Amino acid sequence: MSEAPIVDKSAIRDAATVIVLRDRATTPKVLMGQRGAKAAFMPNKFVFPGGAVDPEDASVPFAAPLSTLCANRLSDDAPATCGPALAAAAIRELWEETGQILGAPGAWTTPPPANWQDFAAHGHLPNASPMQFVFRAITPPGRPRRFDARFFLLDAEHLATDPDDFSAASDELAHLQWISLDEIRQFDLPFITEVVLAEIAARAADPHPPASVPFFRNDDEESLFLRLYGRPLPD
Repeated sequence: MSEAPIVDKSAIRDAATVIVLRDRATTPKVLMGQRGAKAAFMPNKFVFPGGAVDPEDASVPFAAPLSTLCANRLSDDAPATCGPALAAAAIRELWEETGQILGAPGAWTTPPPANWQDFAAHGHLPNASPMQFVFRAITPPGRPRRFDARFFLLDAEHLATDPDDFSAASDELAHLQWISLDEIRQFDLPFITEVVLAEIAARAADPHPPASVPFFRNDDEESLFLRLYGRPLPD
């Protein structure tokens, strides 16, 4: 019997996070949940839905892809092929952790991967078009897990499911709830989540994509704050 491959848990893994925003024009709220006390990464913290990219995410079909602008910015300082896998991972993690579907009715023309079967069983294809790429951050060295995380902003009105129904969620996040941006500082948040929330709060009333995407790049040698603009789009 062959041995299972050894996974380097200190290696930086691509990851996707979804910031679902509702009541943008009145009292903006975001969807968050609490990680378990025994979680290896950020135990007890309140976080957005999200997680690492799975290999199968790269081949998932979409009802509609990411916008050209977002796909372009995702490929800035990253492989050009990473966008679809990140978008798929964001939608899958949103479904797994909250039971919310970002998708459009449609049939899968090929059998869905095992980690997508429950999503596909609801008769939807993932829909990446409503998501905006708004932030990127690499976990600093020395942490038990390191991720190159891309954050996507999504208006709750684009969900195909009832935004208050979490009955299909896994048990990975507890206390799923919509938290007002005015009250969110009362919760136990990771540092990077606080930084991202400041960006979201500053432009909550603006539905357009940001002029550029903040990027916290934490390398072994130095930490840099960069801006991602992407390649110029054709006229």
